Amino acid sequence: MTRISHVRELGPVLALGMAGALLLAAVQNVQATPWAAVAAPSSGPPEVIGGVSNGCIGGADALPETGPGYVSIRRYRNRYYGHPELLRFVEDMGRAQQTRGERLIMIGDLSQPRGGRMPSSHRSHQNGLDVDIWFTLADSPAAARRLMDDRSDPQSMVQAGGRSVSAAWGPAQSSLIETAARHPNVDRIFVNAAIKQALCRNSGSADRDWLRKIRPWWGHHAHFHVRLRCPTGSPDCESQAALTGDDGCGADLAWWLSDEALKPSKGGGSAAKPETRMPQACSALLRDF
Repeated sequence: MTRISHVRELGPVLALGMAGALLLAAVQNVQATPWAAVAAPSSGPPEVIGGVSNGCIGGADALPETGPGYVSIRRYRNRYYGHPELLRFVEDMGRAQQTRGERLIMIGDLSQPRGGRMPSSHRSHQNGLDVDIWFTLADSPAAARRLMDDRSDPQSMVQAGGRSVSAAWGPAQSSLIETAARHPNVDRIFVNAAIKQALCRNSGSADRDWLRKIRPWWGHHAHFHVRLRCPTGSPDCESQAALTGDDGCGADLAWWLSDEALKPSKGGGSAAKPETRMPQACSALLRDF
C-alpha cells in the first residue's frame, strides 16, 4: 500500500514516490523566488506567519555564527534567521553538546531573513521554525568551514541500500537526535528511515514517547531536520496535524524500509499542484524591503 499520508509531512510534495518527489523538488528549486533577494529581517516583534511550506516570518533574529557547543555553517547562503524560540533551541542544543565533549554541532539552514521560499534545497524552512542539524561533529569552527563551505555534504550515516545505519553512526549521533526530540518546543524531526530504525531498536522499553517525534523521510541520512511547534504570540502561524500517540516503530516504519519506498518504480505520477497563494501578511513583508 502506498503511504500517501506521508507526503504532507515536509510540505506540499505530491505522492510521486522518491524519484518523482526528487524530480519535482528539482523543478521547484530552479524557479526564481523574490524572497532570496531580501537581505535583512523586517522590524517589529517576531511573528511566524503561515505554514512551513507557505509562510514567512516578521522580526526574525539572526543566529550568531558561533556559540557554546555549536557552529553555524554555509553562512554565505544567508539562511541563518529564525524565530527567537528557534535560536534558543539551537543554544539549548549547543549547551547540551558541551556536556558531552569539546566537539561542536554543525547547524545548517534555518530560514531566509524574512522566510519565504528558497531558490534551492528546501520547500519548507519558510516561517522561521525549521533548522537542519548535521550528524557529523566538528573539532572547531575553522574545521567546520573546511568541511562544509562550498563542498558536498559530509559522510552518510546510512549504508548503501538504505536499510541500516553505517559505521559512522554511533552514540554521539544517537544522543544528539534524542536530545533534540526531548526538547519541549520540538514538534517533529525528519530523518532517514534507517536511522529511525536504529533509534527504535536501541531505545529500550521504557520512556519511548520522544520517538514519535522522529518521522522517516527520504534523504536525511547525513543531517536531521528539526521543526518547532507554533510559538505563542504568532496567531497566524499554521500548525501541522498532531502526531499519533504511538512511537512509530511498527508498521509505519516497516513501509519506509520496504522496496516500495526504497526502490520506487519510475515514470508516471500526477502533475504538480499550482503554487498556493501566500498569506496576505507575507505579501506585505515582501513589499516592505
